[in-house]
Amino acid sequence: MISVLHPKVITDHRDGLIRAYARDPGVLGVLEPVAEFRPAAGDEVVDVGVRPDLERAVYATANSVTCLTRSGDPVWTSYLEPRSDERYGHRPGCSWSLDGRTVWVYRPDAMAGRGRWDHWVVHDADNGAVLASWELETVGHGGEHHVHPVDGSIYLDIGEGQDGSVILRGTVGPDGEPRFVTYPWDDRILIGLAPDGGQFMTVDHGQADVAFHHAPGGDVILSLSVDAFGFDPEETFMEWSGGYLTPDLAVVTVVGEGDDQEEWSRHYVVDVRTGRIDGEFAAEVANPYHLHLLGDSTWLTGDPGGHPVRRSRAR
Repeated sequence: MISVLHPKVITDHRDGLIRAYARDPGVLGVLEPVAEFRPAAGDEVVDVGVRPDLERAVYATANSVTCLTRSGDPVWTSYLEPRSDERYGHRPGCSWSLDGRTVWVYRPDAMAGRGRWDHWVVHDADNGAVLASWELETVGHGGEHHVHPVDGSIYLDIGEGQDGSVILRGTVGPDGEPRFVTYPWDDRILIGLAPDGGQFMTVDHGQADVAFHHAPGGDVILSLSVDAFGFDPEETFMEWSGGYLTPDLAVVTVVGEGDDQEEWSRHYVVDVRTGRIDGEFAAEVANPYHLHLLGDSTWLTGDPGGHPVRRSRAR
Protein backbone atom coordinates (compact mmCIF):
# COMPACT_ATOMS: atom_id res chain seq x y z
CA MET A 1 0.00 0.00 0.00
CA ILE A 2 2.00 3.00 -1.32
CA SER A 3 0.76 6.46 -0.34
CA VAL A 4 1.88 9.86 -1.64
CA LEU A 5 -1.08 11.86 -0.32
CA HIS A 6 1.19 13.85 2.01
CA PRO A 7 3.40 16.29 0.06
CA LYS A 8 6.46 15.70 2.24
CA VAL A 9 6.47 11.95 2.82
CA ILE A 10 6.08 8.78 0.75
CA THR A 11 4.88 5.82 2.81
CA ASP A 12 3.93 2.21 2.39
CA HIS A 13 2.72 -0.61 4.61
CA ARG A 14 3.64 -4.21 3.88
CA ASP A 15 5.22 -7.20 5.61
CA GLY A 16 4.11 -5.85 8.99
CA LEU A 17 6.09 -2.59 8.72
CA ILE A 18 5.28 1.05 7.99
CA ARG A 19 8.05 2.51 5.82
CA ALA A 20 8.86 6.10 4.92
CA TYR A 21 10.85 7.20 1.87
CA ALA A 22 12.54 10.53 1.21
CA ARG A 23 11.37 12.73 -1.65
CA ASP A 24 14.88 13.27 -3.01
CA PRO A 25 14.47 14.52 -6.61
CA GLY A 26 17.83 13.05 -7.60
CA VAL A 27 17.01 9.47 -6.61
CA LEU A 28 15.40 7.21 -9.22
CA GLY A 29 14.86 3.47 -9.34
CA VAL A 30 13.99 1.29 -6.35
CA LEU A 31 13.70 3.43 -3.22
CA GLU A 32 15.20 2.49 0.13
CA PRO A 33 13.30 3.40 3.32
CA VAL A 34 14.72 6.12 5.55
CA ALA A 35 12.51 5.19 8.52
CA GLU A 36 10.56 2.11 9.63
CA PHE A 37 7.85 1.60 12.24
CA ARG A 38 6.35 -1.63 13.52
CA PRO A 39 2.65 -1.65 14.53
CA ALA A 40 1.58 -3.71 17.52
CA ALA A 41 1.39 -7.44 16.90
CA GLY A 42 -2.06 -8.52 15.81
CA ASP A 43 -3.22 -5.08 14.65
CA GLU A 44 -4.86 -5.24 11.22
CA VAL A 45 -3.66 -1.95 9.74
CA VAL A 46 -5.91 -0.26 7.16
CA ASP A 47 -4.22 3.15 6.80
CA VAL A 48 -0.89 4.74 7.76
CA GLY A 49 0.92 8.06 7.85
CA VAL A 50 4.41 9.20 8.84
CA ARG A 51 5.15 12.62 10.35
CA PRO A 52 7.21 14.92 8.10
CA ASP A 53 10.21 14.75 10.47
CA LEU A 54 10.06 10.93 10.20
CA GLU A 55 10.08 10.50 14.00
CA ARG A 56 6.48 9.37 14.47
CA ALA A 57 3.96 7.27 12.58
CA VAL A 58 0.22 6.92 12.93
CA TYR A 59 -1.88 3.99 11.81
CA ALA A 60 -5.57 3.08 11.83
CA THR A 61 -7.30 -0.23 12.39
CA ALA A 62 -11.04 -0.83 12.22
CA ASN A 63 -11.43 0.22 15.86
CA SER A 64 -8.45 2.41 16.82
CA VAL A 65 -5.84 4.94 15.78
CA THR A 66 -2.34 4.68 17.27
CA CYS A 67 0.67 6.99 17.19
CA LEU A 68 4.04 5.35 17.77
CA THR A 69 7.76 6.05 17.80
CA ARG A 70 10.45 4.50 15.60
CA SER A 71 11.19 2.03 18.38
CA GLY A 72 7.57 0.87 18.28
CA ASP A 73 6.52 2.46 21.57
CA PRO A 74 2.95 3.79 21.53
CA VAL A 75 2.67 7.55 22.14
CA TRP A 76 -1.12 7.45 22.31
CA THR A 77 -4.07 5.41 21.11
CA SER A 78 -7.56 6.68 20.35
CA TYR A 79 -10.23 3.98 20.38
CA LEU A 80 -13.16 4.28 17.98
CA GLU A 81 -15.95 3.51 20.38
CA PRO A 82 -18.15 1.67 20.74
CA ARG A 83 -16.13 -1.16 19.24
CA SER A 84 -17.65 -2.37 15.99
CA ASP A 85 -18.47 -6.01 15.35
CA GLU A 86 -18.93 -5.30 11.64
CA ARG A 87 -16.04 -6.97 9.81
CA TYR A 88 -16.35 -5.31 6.41
CA GLY A 89 -17.48 -2.11 4.74
CA HIS A 90 -15.81 0.46 7.01
CA ARG A 91 -12.19 1.58 6.69
CA PRO A 92 -11.00 4.47 8.88
CA GLY A 93 -8.43 6.88 7.46
CA CYS A 94 -5.68 8.93 9.12
CA SER A 95 -3.26 11.68 8.08
CA TRP A 96 -0.66 14.02 9.54
CA SER A 97 -1.02 17.73 9.00
CA LEU A 98 1.62 19.52 6.93
CA ASP A 99 3.37 20.83 10.06
CA GLY A 100 3.05 17.56 11.98
CA ARG A 101 1.14 19.14 14.87
CA THR A 102 -2.20 17.41 14.32
CA VAL A 103 -3.55 14.06 13.17
CA TRP A 104 -6.78 13.99 11.17
CA VAL A 105 -8.97 10.88 11.40
CA TYR A 106 -11.95 9.89 9.30
CA ARG A 107 -14.35 7.60 11.18
CA PRO A 108 -16.85 5.65 9.00
CA ASP A 109 -19.13 5.30 12.01
CA ALA A 110 -22.39 4.73 10.15
CA MET A 111 -21.18 1.61 8.31
CA ALA A 112 -19.45 0.45 11.50
CA GLY A 113 -22.78 0.54 13.33
CA ARG A 114 -21.77 3.33 15.71
CA GLY A 115 -24.50 5.77 14.76
CA ARG A 116 -26.35 7.46 11.93
CA TRP A 117 -23.45 9.50 10.48
CA ASP A 118 -19.67 9.49 10.09
CA HIS A 119 -17.23 11.75 11.96
CA TRP A 120 -14.05 13.68 11.14
CA VAL A 121 -11.79 14.18 14.16
CA VAL A 122 -8.65 16.28 14.72
CA HIS A 123 -6.18 15.09 17.39
CA ASP A 124 -3.27 16.83 19.05
CA ALA A 125 -0.28 14.92 17.68
CA ASP A 126 1.63 15.03 20.98
CA ASN A 127 -0.96 13.47 23.28
CA GLY A 128 -3.95 12.42 21.16
CA ALA A 129 -6.34 14.93 22.72
CA VAL A 130 -9.36 15.70 20.54
CA LEU A 131 -9.17 19.27 19.26
CA ALA A 132 -12.29 19.11 17.10
CA SER A 133 -14.89 16.58 16.00
CA TRP A 134 -17.48 17.02 13.27
CA GLU A 135 -20.53 14.91 12.59
CA LEU A 136 -20.73 14.50 8.84
CA GLU A 137 -23.91 13.78 6.91
CA THR A 138 -22.19 10.88 5.16
CA VAL A 139 -22.41 7.10 5.25
CA GLY A 140 -19.02 6.18 3.88
CA HIS A 141 -17.05 2.98 3.45
CA GLY A 142 -13.69 4.79 3.59
CA GLY A 143 -11.99 8.13 3.17
CA GLU A 144 -8.71 9.40 1.71
CA HIS A 145 -6.92 12.47 3.06
CA HIS A 146 -4.93 14.76 0.76
CA VAL A 147 -2.69 17.42 2.34
CA HIS A 148 -2.42 20.76 0.56
CA PRO A 149 1.27 21.38 -0.19
CA VAL A 150 1.16 25.13 0.49
CA ASP A 151 -1.54 26.20 2.94
CA GLY A 152 -1.68 22.90 4.87
CA SER A 153 -5.43 22.44 4.56
CA ILE A 154 -6.69 18.85 4.52
CA TYR A 155 -8.94 17.52 1.78
CA LEU A 156 -11.02 14.43 2.52
CA ASP A 157 -12.73 12.29 -0.11
CA ILE A 158 -15.38 9.97 1.35
CA GLY A 159 -16.58 7.07 -0.79
CA GLU A 160 -20.24 6.14 -0.24
CA GLY A 161 -20.34 3.23 -2.67
CA GLN A 162 -23.19 3.46 -5.16
CA ASP A 163 -24.38 6.68 -3.50
CA GLY A 164 -21.36 8.62 -4.76
CA SER A 165 -18.54 10.52 -3.14
CA VAL A 166 -18.28 13.59 -0.90
CA ILE A 167 -15.29 15.98 -0.78
CA LEU A 168 -14.55 18.14 2.27
CA ARG A 169 -11.79 20.59 3.18
CA GLY A 170 -10.51 21.18 6.71
CA THR A 171 -8.44 24.14 7.89
CA VAL A 172 -7.05 25.54 11.12
CA GLY A 173 -8.10 29.18 11.56
CA PRO A 174 -6.04 32.10 12.91
CA ASP A 175 -7.50 31.37 16.34
CA GLY A 176 -6.18 27.81 16.19
CA GLU A 177 -9.66 26.34 15.82
CA PRO A 178 -10.15 23.71 13.08
CA ARG A 179 -12.95 24.33 10.60
CA PHE A 180 -14.29 22.48 7.60
CA VAL A 181 -16.41 23.02 4.50
CA THR A 182 -18.17 20.53 2.20
CA TYR A 183 -17.96 20.97 -1.57
CA PRO A 184 -21.35 21.07 -3.33
CA TRP A 185 -21.08 17.72 -5.14
CA ASP A 186 -21.98 14.15 -4.36
CA ASP A 187 -20.76 12.67 -7.64
CA ARG A 188 -17.05 13.57 -7.91
CA ILE A 189 -14.01 11.70 -6.63
CA LEU A 190 -10.87 13.60 -5.62
CA ILE A 191 -7.84 12.27 -7.50
CA GLY A 192 -5.12 14.67 -6.40
CA LEU A 193 -3.89 18.19 -5.63
CA ALA A 194 -1.56 20.12 -7.92
CA PRO A 195 2.00 20.37 -6.53
CA ASP A 196 1.81 24.18 -6.43
CA GLY A 197 -1.53 24.02 -4.60
CA GLY A 198 -3.42 26.04 -7.21
CA GLN A 199 -5.93 23.40 -8.25
CA PHE A 200 -7.22 19.87 -7.78
CA MET A 201 -8.41 17.08 -10.06
CA THR A 202 -11.63 15.05 -9.83
CA VAL A 203 -13.28 12.29 -11.83
CA ASP A 204 -17.03 11.84 -12.16
CA HIS A 205 -18.39 9.01 -10.00
CA GLY A 206 -20.04 7.61 -13.12
CA GLN A 207 -16.65 7.80 -14.89
CA ALA A 208 -17.90 10.05 -17.71
CA ASP A 209 -15.40 12.94 -17.37
CA VAL A 210 -12.41 14.44 -15.61
CA ALA A 211 -12.39 17.99 -14.22
CA PHE A 212 -9.78 20.39 -12.87
CA HIS A 213 -10.83 22.89 -10.21
CA HIS A 214 -9.44 26.07 -8.70
CA ALA A 215 -8.27 25.52 -5.12
CA PRO A 216 -9.73 26.12 -2.69
CA GLY A 217 -12.98 27.39 -4.21
CA GLY A 218 -13.70 24.45 -6.50
CA ASP A 219 -14.70 26.37 -9.66
CA VAL A 220 -14.08 24.25 -12.75
CA ILE A 221 -11.10 25.32 -14.87
CA LEU A 222 -11.30 22.53 -17.43
CA SER A 223 -13.51 19.48 -18.02
CA LEU A 224 -12.88 16.70 -20.52
CA SER A 225 -15.24 13.84 -21.35
CA VAL A 226 -14.19 10.42 -22.65
CA ASP A 227 -14.92 11.34 -26.28
CA ALA A 228 -12.30 14.12 -26.10
CA PHE A 229 -9.73 11.31 -26.03
CA GLY A 230 -11.21 9.71 -29.15
CA PHE A 231 -13.22 6.94 -27.47
CA ASP A 232 -16.86 5.92 -27.48
CA PRO A 233 -18.36 7.04 -24.14
CA GLU A 234 -20.71 4.05 -24.22
CA GLU A 235 -17.79 1.63 -24.10
CA THR A 236 -14.94 3.57 -22.45
CA PHE A 237 -14.65 5.25 -19.05
CA MET A 238 -12.45 7.52 -16.98
CA GLU A 239 -10.63 5.59 -14.27
CA TRP A 240 -10.46 6.97 -10.72
CA SER A 241 -6.68 7.28 -10.93
CA GLY A 242 -4.00 9.60 -12.28
CA GLY A 243 -2.94 12.97 -10.93
CA TYR A 244 -0.44 15.75 -11.54
CA LEU A 245 2.85 15.17 -13.34
CA THR A 246 3.76 18.86 -12.91
CA PRO A 247 1.73 21.92 -11.85
CA ASP A 248 0.60 22.33 -15.48
CA LEU A 249 0.45 18.73 -16.71
CA ALA A 250 -1.94 16.05 -15.47
CA VAL A 251 -2.20 12.35 -16.26
CA VAL A 252 -5.69 11.03 -17.02
CA THR A 253 -6.51 7.31 -17.22
CA VAL A 254 -9.01 5.85 -19.70
CA VAL A 255 -10.22 2.24 -19.37
CA GLY A 256 -12.23 -0.10 -21.51
CA GLU A 257 -12.73 -3.67 -22.62
CA GLY A 258 -11.50 -5.25 -25.86
CA ASP A 259 -13.32 -7.62 -28.20
CA ASP A 260 -11.88 -10.51 -26.20
CA GLN A 261 -13.37 -8.98 -23.03
CA GLU A 262 -9.85 -8.24 -21.80
CA GLU A 263 -9.74 -4.99 -19.80
CA TRP A 264 -7.25 -2.34 -20.89
CA SER A 265 -6.12 1.05 -19.62
CA ARG A 266 -4.30 3.95 -21.27
CA HIS A 267 -2.81 7.06 -19.71
CA TYR A 268 -2.82 10.49 -21.35
CA VAL A 269 -1.04 13.75 -20.54
CA VAL A 270 -3.29 16.82 -20.42
CA ASP A 271 -2.02 20.41 -20.41
CA VAL A 272 -4.43 21.94 -17.90
CA ARG A 273 -3.60 25.50 -19.09
CA THR A 274 -4.87 24.90 -22.62
CA GLY A 275 -6.89 21.69 -22.43
CA ARG A 276 -4.62 20.11 -25.02
CA ILE A 277 -4.16 16.33 -24.85
CA ASP A 278 -0.42 15.77 -25.34
CA GLY A 279 -0.52 12.09 -26.22
CA GLU A 280 -0.12 8.84 -24.32
CA PHE A 281 1.94 8.56 -21.14
CA ALA A 282 4.18 5.51 -20.69
CA ALA A 283 3.35 4.80 -17.06
CA GLU A 284 4.91 1.30 -16.99
CA VAL A 285 2.16 -0.12 -14.78
CA ALA A 286 -0.18 -3.06 -15.37
CA ASN A 287 -2.76 -1.74 -12.88
CA PRO A 288 -3.79 1.96 -13.13
CA TYR A 289 -4.02 2.13 -9.33
CA HIS A 290 -0.33 1.31 -9.04
CA LEU A 291 0.56 4.66 -10.62
CA HIS A 292 1.45 7.37 -8.07
CA LEU A 293 2.41 10.78 -9.50
CA LEU A 294 4.73 13.00 -7.46
CA GLY A 295 4.19 16.31 -9.27
CA ASP A 296 7.85 16.88 -10.18
CA SER A 297 7.89 14.99 -13.51
CA THR A 298 8.45 11.71 -11.64
CA TRP A 299 6.12 8.97 -10.48
CA LEU A 300 6.09 5.76 -8.47
CA THR A 301 5.28 2.23 -9.54
CA GLY A 302 6.12 -1.00 -7.72
CA ASP A 303 8.58 -3.81 -8.37
CA PRO A 304 7.53 -7.49 -8.09
CA GLY A 305 8.33 -7.43 -4.37
CA GLY A 306 6.14 -4.39 -3.76
CA HIS A 307 9.01 -1.93 -3.29
CA PRO A 308 8.31 1.58 -4.65
CA VAL A 309 10.18 2.42 -7.85
CA ARG A 310 10.64 6.05 -8.86
CA ARG A 311 10.60 6.79 -12.59
CA SER A 312 11.13 9.92 -14.68
CA ARG A 313 10.07 11.05 -18.16
CA ALA A 314 13.70 12.00 -18.84
CA ARG A 315 14.86 8.42 -18.25
